[in-house]
Amino acid sequence: MAKVNRTRSTSPPDGGWGWMIVAGCFLVTICTRAVTRCISIFFVEFQTYFSQDYAQTAWIHSIVDCVTMLCGLGFALCYSPAIAMVGKYFSRRKALAYGISMSGSGIGIFILAPVVQLLIEQFSWRGALLILGGFVLNLCVCGALMRPINLKEDQTTPEQNHVCRTQTQDFKQASPCSTWTKEWVQTCLCGSLQQEYSFLLMSDFVVLATSVLFMAYGCSPLFVYFVPYALSVGVTHQQAAFLMSILGVIDIIGNITFGWLTDRRCLKNYQYVCYLFAIGLDGLCYLCLPMLQSLPLLVPFACTFGYFDGAYVTLIPVVTAEIVGTTSLSSALGVVYFLHAVPYLVSPPIAGWLVDTTGSYTAAFLLCGFSMIFSSLLLGFARVVKKMKKTQLRFLAKESDPKLQLWTNGSVAYSVARELDQKDGESVALAMLGSSPT
Repeated sequence: MAKVNRTRSTSPPDGGWGWMIVAGCFLVTICTRAVTRCISIFFVEFQTYFSQDYAQTAWIHSIVDCVTMLCGLGFALCYSPAIAMVGKYFSRRKALAYGISMSGSGIGIFILAPVVQLLIEQFSWRGALLILGGFVLNLCVCGALMRPINLKEDQTTPEQNHVCRTQTQDFKQASPCSTWTKEWVQTCLCGSLQQEYSFLLMSDFVVLATSVLFMAYGCSPLFVYFVPYALSVGVTHQQAAFLMSILGVIDIIGNITFGWLTDRRCLKNYQYVCYLFAIGLDGLCYLCLPMLQSLPLLVPFACTFGYFDGAYVTLIPVVTAEIVGTTSLSSALGVVYFLHAVPYLVSPPIAGWLVDTTGSYTAAFLLCGFSMIFSSLLLGFARVVKKMKKTQLRFLAKESDPKLQLWTNGSVAYSVARELDQKDGESVALAMLGSSPT
């Protein structure tokens, strides 16, 4: 097997082969997220064929999404690595690159929704799934486009791992079965894992992870129940597929335009705020959905929800990179998407159970809406508390010592001036002792 030549760079190139990475990630999102979201069109077919209620049928979609986010199986082997690669190749235009990459989900829904409905009518749901399976094989082409890159901040880690492997091999040659070898291997593994996942102890990441749980609970059921809800209020099958297409194409606009806008100088420092703003507006859309019971009213909903869905999806990797940095971005994104798994698994069946119990979609949609609004409020509250703490530290520093220079790293603060004064005093004392007669 030929050796893979790694592209060497000191900083993200913000272009070049990076645009091929963006193209690969774009195709990955079409083959993964778009295909799974089009399962909503299969929902009524599954329910009719298997004679099951909403809660039981919803497990089909929820298991697909859960396994994608939870394991190293299926779509998970393509989705998370492709997104992480975009973050490695772009820095200055990261939000725009992610906007283009993640727009594949919207474009896929826009194209696949009517196509899937047509395939079901022509070849039944079994034939439609078979054709979609052949389409998903294009993920192999996407993987061929991915080229590794070594960044400046990543150069220390491979060296440390090389030293660890070299020393481990020396120990194995000396005594293959010795307990020292096992202890040394465990130490190396623990050290590398501790360095790779140190972001788990960051308070900002813990808040982000908690908010993701509520956000993921809210966003999933719509793509399962939007078509059935539209059919329940008198919309035809073709019109329901058309609504999904509208949602998909507006999702594209949200991906690209929101990514471009948040890369502008005026909004560059407010990407975090834009992220929670988009989540909150999607939650408000959910609260209005039970009142929309005709096609002319559902079209504006599909436009609004689709736009802000594309907006916050684009900013998830950007906000994660802002918190943990690019060095741990791949692992952090893995954790973030892993946290989507449980809400994706339970939210559609819970929503289906509410529909079966109450006989309407109102309770299910309201629960999803409040969940997303809570996610947004949690992030906003955490950011306000953090700014208040920083302001308080600066104020205390100025009050205690006018020469105090405050350095912040989370909640850590220390004075450079005091340390320099202390060192100067020690050096003067040593000089006086050295010049004094014995």
